[in-house]
Amino acid sequence: MGKVSTPRIKASLEKLSSLGRISSRALFGGYSIMADNVAFAMVSKGQLYLRACEENTGYFTSRNLPLLVTHKRGRPLSLNYFRVDETLWNDDEQLITLAGQALAAARKEKREKQVVRRIKDLPNVTFGLEMMLWEAGIRDIETLKNKGAKACWIILRQRCNTLGAKILLSLEGAITGSHSEALPRQRQWELNEWAQQQLEQEARDKVRRKSN
Repeated sequence: MGKVSTPRIKASLEKLSSLGRISSRALFGGYSIMADNVAFAMVSKGQLYLRACEENTGYFTSRNLPLLVTHKRGRPLSLNYFRVDETLWNDDEQLITLAGQALAAARKEKREKQVVRRIKDLPNVTFGLEMMLWEAGIRDIETLKNKGAKACWIILRQRCNTLGAKILLSLEGAITGSHSEALPRQRQWELNEWAQQQLEQEARDKVRRKSN
């Protein structure tokens, strides 16, 4: 274990022991924290991070807590784990609640990977959105991922032009396995900017057609 992370790893194993058989191992330049071999937290540079899920994302985003950033081939890469600040670290009851939610989500995802899934089973995808995708010819997860969030959003807007950037973010989260609000802030900004550009272009095209 790294000298900086060793104390936090040992303390994390103790604090989270009520969640199961807790262990750790090196991963992505940090250390994965697991309960019965299911990863739900990480320690990096002496800080504990909890895996983001639909249930706990609101807590972290409301407090503007950052995601874990690592580096791959020299480039920054945001992982879907929120940092535990000292306030949360010192609140054992709240920490266990949020960690338990992260663990439950991780276990659910592990189970789902073992069976054939519908698009509806992905994060952010409601039954209604699944039906819209189905009617647009996007009927399985592989097709959704191959086309990508932007292409799928454009296809959906051709059928329903009232769809906004929120659906685009939902599709991106579904593809990457993340709640839309837990997407890296830079990626959220990029998608919102791109969507706005598309909407502005659609408006110009509409004016042009009317004038012809």
